[in-house]
Amino acid sequence: MKTVEIKTLLRRIPKVDQILLRPAVSEWVARTGRDFVVTEIRKLLDEIRVAIQSDPSLADEITKPERVETILSEKLEKRLFSGLREVLNATGVILHTNLGRAPLSAPARKSLDTVSVQYANLEYDIAEGNRSHRDKLIQPLLRETLGCEAAAVVNNNAAAVFLILNTLAYGKEVIVSRGELVEIGGSFRVSEIMSRSGAILREVGTTNKTRLSDYENAITSETALLMKVHPSNFTIRGFTEKPGLNELVELSRRSGIPLVEDIGSGCLVDLRPYGIPDEPKVQESLEAGVDLVSFSGDKLLGGPQAGIIAGVEKLVAPIRKNPFMRTYRVDKLVYGALQATLDSYRFGRAETEIPVLRMITMPLEEITRRARNFARRLRAALPENVRVRLLDGSSVVGGGACPECFIPTKLIALESDRVRPAVMESRLRAGKPAVIIRVEADCALIDLRTIFPAQESILFESLHKALSHED
Repeated sequence: MKTVEIKTLLRRIPKVDQILLRPAVSEWVARTGRDFVVTEIRKLLDEIRVAIQSDPSLADEITKPERVETILSEKLEKRLFSGLREVLNATGVILHTNLGRAPLSAPARKSLDTVSVQYANLEYDIAEGNRSHRDKLIQPLLRETLGCEAAAVVNNNAAAVFLILNTLAYGKEVIVSRGELVEIGGSFRVSEIMSRSGAILREVGTTNKTRLSDYENAITSETALLMKVHPSNFTIRGFTEKPGLNELVELSRRSGIPLVEDIGSGCLVDLRPYGIPDEPKVQESLEAGVDLVSFSGDKLLGGPQAGIIAGVEKLVAPIRKNPFMRTYRVDKLVYGALQATLDSYRFGRAETEIPVLRMITMPLEEITRRARNFARRLRAALPENVRVRLLDGSSVVGGGACPECFIPTKLIALESDRVRPAVMESRLRAGKPAVIIRVEADCALIDLRTIFPAQESILFESLHKALSHED
């Protein structure tokens, strides 16, 4: 096509001022500001020019003002909703790592609202009127809740383990059972964290069997720590052996070498009545005589992302003074949410206030009642081609915790001859808010265990919108 003809086609492209008058674009201007929208319009018009020069046959379609309005709205929608936003977790995975792990309790959220919009005494001693240290804020509460002499808070458990090793075992050996050299999420391995910390790994035993004598025989003048790692994301069954915690504590006392335990999940309550038998309680390890423990704040503890180090003062004190401590420290938001979470334990309200514990301990009768009521509403509202059934199933703890524990639940199964489960899943995921479900055995599955009761109406509207039209 001749250059003159291309120029004629390009003149059909609407002007910026014309597009700004379109109804949907006017709404975007009100929401985001004129300058932001004008910038996006100019980018889009440049793209349209390039497209016409490459394929003039597109001009009739892509220069229509209503078409430009639609494309612009889609681009703005994608830009503004591509970051962090609300998600409804209907998978039944309680500590869903991809969805932010533990949802916060109402008291923790209230604390965030308070400290995020106000000044706070993060490093200020109100009683003395002097500068203070942020660690002092949480010390009394951690000591009371965990029964320890001292504690420190960092940004995650991997950082906690790193600081312990870097502070107490730099250039020295740390004895660990080969069967406990775990890999946590994101391909982070205990052995690699140890190497980066400057500590020297001394493996003992085999994958399935490690005896107390293996630890004893490995101790030398270069040994700085004995380390126990809770393998929270896998299990080894069958022909196995490992020393009990009390045996390791006794060896630690006899040898004068501190015992450190990476507990990982941070469980503070007994979950055995709910079918979770193998999660060690932090308090029990400290009571047994473990010198230092570390664990996550956003797993079974049910709080914000954090790593907590707790134990004897003579070991925690040098960790606080480690220059790396500043690189891993947390801000006032984490302290506020963690304080409120720990208060729930201190006041005996954890199982009613902390969402993770409520979800784990929710009786099958309750989840069944909720599922039946919800399914009844769906059947009345959805087209006849969508079948709604109730199935027996399992929820899981997730988050690298309790790998073989399955909590009985009642699933809502959605089937249609015209809308495939993958299409249902895609539509729900694309909604606002996004709804994340399971797809198994050619069924779309909803588990209300991980849906807050207050979210059920939002979930209902999302399902109705996604399933009331056909492909």
